[in-house]
Formats: sequence, C-alpha cells, structure tokens
Amino acid sequence: MSNIENLSEQANKATLTELGARVRAWRARRGMTRKALASDSGLSERFLADVESGKGNVSINSLEAAARALNISILELLQDAPRPALARVQGLLGRLDDTQLDQAYALLGSTFGLSDALGREQRIALIGLRGAGKSTLGLKLATERGVPFVELDREIEREAGTSMNEILLLHGQAGYRRYERRALFRIAEDHADGVVMTTGGSIVSERETFDLLQSRFYCVWLKASPEEHMARVVAQGDMRPFTATRGATDEAMEDLRRILASREALYARADAVVDTAARTLKQSLKDLERAVPQTTVRAEPVEALRLAQGERP
Repeated sequence: MSNIENLSEQANKATLTELGARVRAWRARRGMTRKALASDSGLSERFLADVESGKGNVSINSLEAAARALNISILELLQDAPRPALARVQGLLGRLDDTQLDQAYALLGSTFGLSDALGREQRIALIGLRGAGKSTLGLKLATERGVPFVELDREIEREAGTSMNEILLLHGQAGYRRYERRALFRIAEDHADGVVMTTGGSIVSERETFDLLQSRFYCVWLKASPEEHMARVVAQGDMRPFTATRGATDEAMEDLRRILASREALYARADAVVDTAARTLKQSLKDLERAVPQTTVRAEPVEALRLAQGERP
C-alpha cells in the first residue's frame, strides 16, 4: 500500500470514529437507548452499534435517518458541537437574512475589538479572481506604503515546506486549508506594522479562513469583468486551464462567469472594492491607494522598495 493510500485509510478511520462518537453523544444527550434509536430510525441495533464503534459503513441515507430520530439535522450531527452560549447565538443568527448577518458581523467586530486586531488596517489583503491585477497592484502599493509585499500561496508553501501540488497530493484540500490558516496567523504576527498581501481567489469560499482573514487584514476586492480576467490571464501567457481552441476558451469563459457569480456576494464582504475594469494600471493604483486606510509611517523610497521585495532591515 502506498503512503497516500495509507494516509487516506487512516483519515477514513478517524472520520468514522469521530462520527460514531457524535452519534453516541447525541443519543446520550437525548436520553435514548440504542434500541429506542433503532426503533425510531428504522436502522438495526447491530448497525448502530457498528456506527458508534467507528466500524459502520455509513451512507447519507442512514445518517439522515439517525439524525431525524435524534430530532436534529444532519448538519448538526456532522458539525462540531458548539458551546451552549454559542449555540444560542447561532440560533439567533439563523433567523437573519444575508444583509442582517453582515451587519451583525460588523457590529460584533466593532463592539468586541475584533475589527482592529493589532493593526489590522495596516495589513492589506487583496482578494479576487486570477487576472484581477493583485500581484502587480499589490507590489506597487507595498512600495508606496513602505511595507513588505507577500503572496499567500508562497507563504503556504513555506509553511508546509513543499509545493502547492505536493500539499494537495499529500494532504488534500483539508490539509491545504490548515496550512493556509497557519500562514495567515504567522503573517499577521510577523507584520504588525503593515504588509500588503495577495490571496488565492478561492479563499472567500472557506468561511473559517475568510473570517480569519477579515479579522486580521483590511480586505480589498479587486474587481473586473470576466472578459478582462480572461484577457489578462492570456496576456500573461498562463493559459491554465484553457487550451488554444475556441470551444475550450468559450467553455472556460462560462466557467469563469459561474465562479464569479457564485463568489460575488462573498467578495462583496470586503472592506473596500476597487473596480479595475477599463482602468489603466496608474488609475487602478490611485483608486487602490484611496480605498485603503492611510499608513502612519512612510519609508524612504529605496527602503520602501527593499521592504516591498521582502527584504528585512
């Protein structure tokens, strides 16, 4: 058996063990015997015993049946059990619409000091799809502000000690996200006085990671049209995942539109939005400079360039 297969088997065993423990805990919380749960769910006692011991071959249908019998949703069964006070807050927030949730998030942040975590407004994070100009504008903004410029992808590789491809191959998406969160914590701690950072386009899709990013960085969405995203990627000579055929490019454009549409509401949670559509590099940089909080200390031009390129004093 290969190392990858062995890691996968270990992960599956750990998942089944954790799932069994949660079923057992919820059954205890409800004061139900295994026999009563079997009767209410239509599942056999033998099957439930296997599930609770981490040996059961569990399907979605059987999980739904067990959850219904426990009078909880399947999501409540799968997610980590919150603290009682947190559960009450989640119950209240569950009644709010998306706009109200954004307002509640901002209110909690400002009330409990989460919105300015040790110089948050001096740490700028640029979010958006590939081809938005994050790297180009980010480096120029860092030079103007006299702070280091970092790319989150490179910092994740540094954290893991290997390449992106190897991280995904060995640890999967879950492992990648763990390294991503570690890198975010480290960057925030290492750059209390300021930094400009670019992020991957999908970071907004991970709620926990995006919440962490927003709590420690001032986020700016660099926005452009799908056509401009595509044109800039082609101009850079990096055709991934496109091919030279017209049909494949058309299909890629449709995928790009769908991705942008699915993430638009998430990107819009950023502290500021800079639309680079039909704007020159110089104009977009001016827009970006106006969109971010002013830095309190400016370095001399030569020192600023050195810092932006990642050199230490």
